[in-house]
Amino acid sequence: MKSMTGYGEAASQIRGTKVTVQVRSLNHRHLDLQLRVPREYLSFEEDIRKVIRDKIARGRLEVFINRAPGQNRGRKLELDEELLAQYLGFFGQAKKKYGLSGELSLSLLAGVPELFHFREVEIDAGAERQGLFKALGVALGRLERAREREGRQLKSDMQSQISHLKRITAVLEARAGEIGVRPQRVAMITKDREVSSKGDRDGGDAGNYVFKGDINEEVVRLKSHVGALARVLREPEPVGKRVDFMLQEVQRELNTISSKVPQLAVVQLVLEGKERVEKIREQTQNIE
Repeated sequence: MKSMTGYGEAASQIRGTKVTVQVRSLNHRHLDLQLRVPREYLSFEEDIRKVIRDKIARGRLEVFINRAPGQNRGRKLELDEELLAQYLGFFGQAKKKYGLSGELSLSLLAGVPELFHFREVEIDAGAERQGLFKALGVALGRLERAREREGRQLKSDMQSQISHLKRITAVLEARAGEIGVRPQRVAMITKDREVSSKGDRDGGDAGNYVFKGDINEEVVRLKSHVGALARVLREPEPVGKRVDFMLQEVQRELNTISSKVPQLAVVQLVLEGKERVEKIREQTQNIE
């Protein structure tokens, strides 16, 4: 069992470029993947999503990938030699034509910004891809270990609550034998008359009776659901949605039992059972 909350981080150094991957997961009913990648890695985005989906089944996942090129590796300053040659030729012609004196200096050329420009250095896509996915794998591994650690704590608490549910079920099972079956009259309403439960003045039949107090069937189902719930927690794959469904079934049986037998002792057991169910439900919101 794994929690849905955790954090993992890793970095790779690729020929002077540092790639950092940060992964944070939060609670969510489904897999909600929020991915932030530098523009140099946009072509890798779908493959990144696939790697994550293969490892994470549920939760809101925020993935931040940062690329920090080393000094002078992100951009390169270049001189437009062709333009410089044109400037030098023009200055030489002007000097000769107009009899100008003086020498052409670098300070003059520095005032011509068009001569210099920065060019983005092309990345080594193969090497950076390899480093990126290596860092991603390590970060996801650390995230998973964090989720597993918290998952073990959640599982321990949920197992404790299930033990209480088993005890409550056992007591209800014993009470079911003590209570027995109590037939009660149900009021029948027709268009022109109402037959009350005080007596069958109009010669009603046995269909007007229901059996109140017989909770054996509900207790059997409750026992089955609680046992299945305990078994599910031992399974390695994501179980959050299945646990949530089984809790609904347990809640349904408890509701039926309390409606059939409104005795104080039974109602108290049902209320305690509902409290345990609610505590498990709260923890279920945190597991994958």
